[in-house]
Amino acid sequence: MDRHIDFDGIENFRDFGGYATRCGRGVRRQRLFRSAHHAAASEADLARLTELGIEVVVDLRRPSERRREPCRHETFARQVIASDLDDHDGWVENARAGELDAEWFRNDCRHFYRLTPFEGRHVELFSRWFHALAEAEGAVLVHCAAGKDRTGMICALTHHICGVHEDDIVADYLLTNEESRITRRMASLGDFLEQNLGRRPADEALRVGVSVAPEYLHIAFDRMAEECGSIDGYLTQVLGVDAGLREKIAAKVLG
Repeated sequence: MDRHIDFDGIENFRDFGGYATRCGRGVRRQRLFRSAHHAAASEADLARLTELGIEVVVDLRRPSERRREPCRHETFARQVIASDLDDHDGWVENARAGELDAEWFRNDCRHFYRLTPFEGRHVELFSRWFHALAEAEGAVLVHCAAGKDRTGMICALTHHICGVHEDDIVADYLLTNEESRITRRMASLGDFLEQNLGRRPADEALRVGVSVAPEYLHIAFDRMAEECGSIDGYLTQVLGVDAGLREKIAAKVLG
């Protein structure tokens, strides 16, 4: 089953429903979507997004990212959820001072996944995502810049709530690495770094930079367990996803 949906100008767009769950109901298809940003979306792309019946978009990017690559969400979605909290994005500055080899990108991701679950802006957006799932009558789309890290984390948590098996959670997360699509993203990251830093990492490093690894997701989940006792503890204590909200989400996204 190919979960990727091809667009002219949107990368890594996927339906992340369709998985079996512990309760036997399964996650609905055509209900949960994820992607990279939509700044390069064509008119045909926007029309197709409308056809998918997307009611709510959750944009996980910082304000500076949204200004740099603005998306036309209002053309196809009734509600757009974003956050203006903490607009400091030091990634480019960190990259300027870094080696930008493969290990630099790995360590950058390791650090990001450990910090992100407890950062205020992500706590706000992750919580609002789950409340949107509980209320939306139509499909819901979540995206960040590349659709791999912030998006990957919240989609994995969504699958966890739904009762998707851990093996399927990781397998879905790793679909970002599909070989036929990764070369294009390597070129895009290389162009961005060359324009902003005046140097271009080697292909080996760029491949790591646009990929995900099970280790990263486990780092985030381990931090949640360290601080809150378990992933479920994190969902309840930090994001406010209690039993009542879970029931509402199940009613919307399970078969």
